Amino acid sequence: MDILLLGSGGREHAFAWKIVNSPKCTKLYVAPGNAGTAEIAENINLAVSDFEGIAQFVKEKNIDMVVVGPEEPLVKGIVDFFQSKGDLKHIPIIGPSKQGAQLEGSKDFSKKFMEKHGIPTAGSQTFTKVNIEKGLEYIDYQETPIVLKADGLAAGKGVLICKTHEEAKDALKEMLLESKFGAASEKVVIEQFLSGIELSVFVATDGHHYRILPEAKDYKRIGEQDTGLNTGGMGAISPVPFADQEFLNKVEKRIVIPTIKGLENEEITYTGFLFIGLMNVNGDPYVIEYNVRMGDPETQAVLPRIKSDFVDLLYAMGTQQLHSYPLEINDFFTSTVVMVAGGYPEDYRKGDIIFGLENLLPESKAKVFHAGTKLSPSGEVLTNGGRVLAITGKGQKLEEALENAYAQVLKINWNGAYFRRDIGQDLLNLKK
Repeated sequence: MDILLLGSGGREHAFAWKIVNSPKCTKLYVAPGNAGTAEIAENINLAVSDFEGIAQFVKEKNIDMVVVGPEEPLVKGIVDFFQSKGDLKHIPIIGPSKQGAQLEGSKDFSKKFMEKHGIPTAGSQTFTKVNIEKGLEYIDYQETPIVLKADGLAAGKGVLICKTHEEAKDALKEMLLESKFGAASEKVVIEQFLSGIELSVFVATDGHHYRILPEAKDYKRIGEQDTGLNTGGMGAISPVPFADQEFLNKVEKRIVIPTIKGLENEEITYTGFLFIGLMNVNGDPYVIEYNVRMGDPETQAVLPRIKSDFVDLLYAMGTQQLHSYPLEINDFFTSTVVMVAGGYPEDYRKGDIIFGLENLLPESKAKVFHAGTKLSPSGEVLTNGGRVLAITGKGQKLEEALENAYAQVLKINWNGAYFRRDIGQDLLNLKK
């Protein structure tokens, strides 16, 4: 099977690694890819939102399946674009329709969807510039802290947790009147703050059937002890020790099943991955957010734990045959540590040479996934983004997985490289 994978981050390198290790894959192209995908597949210089260019490439190369990594092309409607073309609509494309992608593309849409289908989530209301005065009044009646979310995509930066009513009011004015997050904050969801422990559950679906993939916990803050600015993610752990079978059964019954049934009942085409961001509140799961693709860096922790054939999983999703796919999970732990450019998530440099990539531990211990990297004309691997590498360690216990991840991290360096040294320590402390 010849496959085209869209994207360029750590998630896509992890996807590419799983795909090329399947005997079902004969050729993998990645558009645009990174230095890591270039080692195992053929990178194609196409932007993920260049639908016409992608379509032309798919026809020229007789591609058998298209896998969409990031959210942007999904929210912009790449699946609908393929379905509208007579010579493309027979090709399985892994990702939801434009309407399905609104679960991530619009916080207001996802909140209304959850309310309609009885899915547990924080109480909220949505406001615009027109009714901002009502929004300011609504804040007065909320307990602090108060959560404000830009409705649209804001590169993971559109969520603010305000400690006081005044701070929340100022933030609402900035978002609605001063376009703090551009078009993304033309609508703002004001939401009740949920106190608990976060985790993410991942679901593969063909629109009718589903398979629940391994869960993960990620670490968003740049600083240790979860301090400092929010990032796209500084690390991840799978499985999550506090997510026992009883809790995961609640997630399936109260959230996964109603979500899949809700999409079916509303005739929303959804073939792809569903990321469910959860808060464990005293043993009960509440949805914080939906994403319509796999998470990053959670993918780098989750995919190594999938034992069954990954291309078979993708194809079963794309051809509505997921009910016959036997998902098998490895029982080891994985821990992912993200190495970032100095200054991230604010201003950071690109173009630094990465040293130590030849000093790799065996894959049975650790795997290096590239994210923001590129090759120089002379073949050196250079930094090319804020999050540069994601190092995933494996182990029969969480301690061993962390030890292997950090052993690999310490063999790699570049000018200004930074990583958190406390990934997973909160979970180890929970066990004590």
